[in-house]
Amino acid sequence: MGKAKARIFRKGINDQLPKISRNDAISLAVKNLETGEISEAKHYITMFGLNAEELLEAGASYETVVAIKNIFT
Repeated sequence: MGKAKARIFRKGINDQLPKISRNDAISLAVKNLETGEISEAKHYITMFGLNAEELLEAGASYETVVAIKNIFT
């Protein structure tokens, strides 16, 4: 293995994404929707396949969920 590839692998080991559960993703998506960070919330919604009912049960407002309904279809 070359030096560059070894360096990339070592960097990847140190820069791993944290593991989050589905419940954490739901709460983060709701929090981001409340603060207006729609693109960040969209990231969690699409990555975990969240549906509108889960977000509403977690405390998201109905108006906000209806406003982003195109993400769920």
